[in-house]
Amino acid sequence: MPQQTAARLKALRHRMATTGTGLVAIAPGSHMDWVLGFHPHPDERPCLLLVGPQKEAFLMPALNAEGIRVFTDITFYTWADDEGPDVALRSALAGIGAQAPSLVALDETMRADFALMLIDALPADTCRTFTPETLGRLRMRKDDSEYAKLKMNAGIADRAMQAAFAAIRPGMSEKELAAVIRAHFSSEGASPQFWIVGAGGNGAFPHHLASERIIQEGDAVVIDIGGRKHGFPSDITRMALVGLPPAGYDEVHTIVEEAVQAALKAARPGALAREVDVAARKVIADAGYGEYFVHRTGHGMGIDGHEPPYITATSETILEEGMVFSIEPGIYLPGRFGIRLEDIIILRENGPEVLSGLSRSPRLVKI
Repeated sequence: MPQQTAARLKALRHRMATTGTGLVAIAPGSHMDWVLGFHPHPDERPCLLLVGPQKEAFLMPALNAEGIRVFTDITFYTWADDEGPDVALRSALAGIGAQAPSLVALDETMRADFALMLIDALPADTCRTFTPETLGRLRMRKDDSEYAKLKMNAGIADRAMQAAFAAIRPGMSEKELAAVIRAHFSSEGASPQFWIVGAGGNGAFPHHLASERIIQEGDAVVIDIGGRKHGFPSDITRMALVGLPPAGYDEVHTIVEEAVQAALKAARPGALAREVDVAARKVIADAGYGEYFVHRTGHGMGIDGHEPPYITATSETILEEGMVFSIEPGIYLPGRFGIRLEDIIILRENGPEVLSGLSRSPRLVKI
């Protein structure tokens, strides 16, 4: 078993013991990636990594067993299409000593039919929960290898943003600028994941899709992009100004930057996630734009582009060293423009380290 997998299973079992969890059931996806470094192709055939207090096992479709065996030495309990998974599942639970757990934690991304099949195989009085206090708690704190991949991806995103800044000009469409961004990610071996380009009034829609709208002189352009390489993502938002900024832009940009600074100051180990959101939101509200900040201040990032911790006004998550999350306040003025400034940070002992090296000042496009 790879050293990293063994270490992560040990850490998971420690969390299981702490939380009184007798079984963690993991479906193909990011949780399995975190534990094993891979996951089988997810489809309609039930496939589960079952982790008990002492042992682990795979419920594995026989059709996939040979191909997956090269990646792991974990015990397989295989089942064929003509017999179904029920017998193999019960054998797997018995094999790891988890046929009657008092509490089972289900991978929250699991297909509903997989979850119901597992619940039906357990005693009726088994309590059920999801993984935030076991796997989720562990995944929120990134190790050095995860940090290195996130930092690398942040550098690629910085360069993709710079490529967008170099290309933007009046007369091109949002979609054409998005194509430049995608091409840059691909040129560095990263898979483009999203490319929000919102010019003028379109910038007031936080999740605007790049359209045929032509970029014009006087536009403020929101550019929010991300790619993925070596299993980890990036996410960054910056602003471009095409010629002179629209009326009121400079004031609003300054307010959003002050909100970023307030959130960075509030982001400390031991703080509550909601305190970071409150810090950013207070700056914007005090300036009279509270109704135009329409989303949370941030989201965690790791294997998934959006994962815990979520930086919301209601989150009671205690921030810890190694947590990675976005800080991205925004102000969106309907029919005029939007401004969002987003950085990904990793929380260190003395506060946040910003992964990007790009200034948050708007890029001025000369006409």
